Amino acid sequence: MSASPPSATRTDSSNSTRTPPAVRGLRRAAIVVVIVSLLAAGALGIVALLSGEFGETQGRILLTTLAVAAFGLTALCHLAIASQRFRVVGYIGIAASVAALVPALVVIWSWFDISESVDDWFRALGVLTILAVTLAQTNLLLRLASSARPIVRIGLTITLVAAAIVAIMLWLPILTDGDIPGADTGYWRFFGVIAIVDVIGTIAVPIIGLVVRGRPDDGARLTLDVPTELLARLDAAAATSGTGREGAAVDALRRGLDGQSTSAQIDDAGPTS
Repeated sequence: MSASPPSATRTDSSNSTRTPPAVRGLRRAAIVVVIVSLLAAGALGIVALLSGEFGETQGRILLTTLAVAAFGLTALCHLAIASQRFRVVGYIGIAASVAALVPALVVIWSWFDISESVDDWFRALGVLTILAVTLAQTNLLLRLASSARPIVRIGLTITLVAAAIVAIMLWLPILTDGDIPGADTGYWRFFGVIAIVDVIGTIAVPIIGLVVRGRPDDGARLTLDVPTELLARLDAAAATSGTGREGAAVDALRRGLDGQSTSAQIDDAGPTS
């Protein structure tokens, strides 16, 4: 076993590309917001229980902190793929979470001011909340999109399609005030079937991905001592291709070996007349 050179940095082929500083900052901010909101909600609830005073304002403050915490959690799910190939879906999810928080705050602080506009805000809250939650589920599942296993990819595709159908079927009653063709017959039965597929896929696909990840035919694990300069170039290639550090390393190794094989073939052939 040889010693690592002084300039080498130990890495593993299973590591993904480095997370950009901006994304790390957003994750920290989202975590802080969620924790602070939950602590504030808990403290307010404890004070209300001990003091026996819990009025309209306290209730609105409690609901506000819970809403901020809830949509902060969905933002964390969106940030899970902010440094990967499908990062655009994560950014759309963050926008959806922020957009959903707006009608939530409007509804909370105008709960007792019943008017026609409140119904529109409730409708917007329902649509945007469904969108934010569905995208949160999607972004967590998309972390498995780089798997080479057909069973994982097929299961992922089926689950994402089912999640999209569930979201659309929940939107329709909200947007039409329940006036949906076939709502009294098979609409909700079909919804139940798709929802079951969605739930099973959301649970089963990640488990299958974990089970099949370490099988021998997935490829042997290789640990290298990589010089810092090459590691920086590898991260740059991974960021450009969106395949992650492992994928960029495999591509570079394959290109190098293919080029070496081609050169060897030319040398073996010798000069041609």
